[in-house]
Amino acid sequence: MPKISLRGHEMPASPIRRLAPLADVAKAKGTKVYHLNIGQPDLPTPKVALDAIRDIHRKVLEYSPSDGYRSYREKLVGYYDKFNIKLTADDIIITTGGSEAVLFAFLSCLNPGDEIIVPEPAYANYMAFAISAGAVIRTVVSTIEDGFALPPIEKFEALINEKTKGIMICNPNNPTGYLYTRSEMNQIRDLVKKYDLYLFSDEVYREFIYTGSPYISAFHLDGIEENVVLIDSVSKRYSECGIRIGALITKNKELRKVVMKFCQARLSPPLIGQIIAEASLDAPDEYMRDTYDEYVERRKCLIDGLNKIPGVYSPIPMGAFYTVARLPVDDADKFCAWCLSDFSYEGETVMMAPASGFYTTEGAGRDEVRIAYVLKKHDLSRALFILKKALEEYNKGKK
Repeated sequence: MPKISLRGHEMPASPIRRLAPLADVAKAKGTKVYHLNIGQPDLPTPKVALDAIRDIHRKVLEYSPSDGYRSYREKLVGYYDKFNIKLTADDIIITTGGSEAVLFAFLSCLNPGDEIIVPEPAYANYMAFAISAGAVIRTVVSTIEDGFALPPIEKFEALINEKTKGIMICNPNNPTGYLYTRSEMNQIRDLVKKYDLYLFSDEVYREFIYTGSPYISAFHLDGIEENVVLIDSVSKRYSECGIRIGALITKNKELRKVVMKFCQARLSPPLIGQIIAEASLDAPDEYMRDTYDEYVERRKCLIDGLNKIPGVYSPIPMGAFYTVARLPVDDADKFCAWCLSDFSYEGETVMMAPASGFYTTEGAGRDEVRIAYVLKKHDLSRALFILKKALEEYNKGKK
């Protein structure tokens, strides 16, 4: 039998989706599963977006330009201007989701064996895309005790060598919900400038910031304009995960030329998705206000509820719609699997993402889970009650 590639063996399974077969079996048995594992918003997509689908009267669904429709990119310039991010349409390349933007950024900026530094826990697909590009992720661990704040910048600098090509951040952060401060962003900027590194900045959750602290984009940092590669997506802000529209944004013209080679090789980003995404930019202000207010309430419901369960601790996430919580279990991977395969309470159970999959450091996150608060408050409250019952049952006789 032919051998599978080394890259294929090294590719990590998704911590968000790898327990899906167990969830499918549980559902087949009639168990209701509360999905806290995946960042799939249940809030409605903007009406203007859904109307745009109904209003498609094209006779041909053709290829779009490899960098996306110019009308959409020009409209995005106005969107980013609201956040004091000054761009031109040429700075923006439309991609098949934010995932493709990360992959194309790595393929364009990194040679096999090159290294990028990432604070962890981190979105697991960063590791997967680095492996796809033949690159190496070097991690600096942030801790739940510090609320997952940026680790001391000296720890980043200690990892820098001749193979280091960049730093990757997610701000606000997935999976922790942490929002980097101006001071932390300035420290990253100084390091990027000192060693002439790329700064890959995933900023898809900018709409969801729940404190008085400002959103500091990588494009707000002076002196590294040519080093910044911003990753974006419409998936979360408009509840449009399925249309697969993202963006890779950079002022580095040479880099854009290289990225375009990969864009041309995959031909074009989704035609229908771009029509929907462009229409979504006309969503009324109250759409985003209502969405924001709902997440504020869900965050309070989840964090208050988690911290009332004996032995459970979650810091207060400042952005996005996730938190990483510590559970009173010996192995969160085993516990999350057990919840689906061996446990139910009144015909219901919970599905969470074991946090170990968001770390590369051996043993890190062993007693942690990522929880997405993308369910209605009533369902969140019920899921928390089920989690409490599951912990009681799991730990019976272990003390």
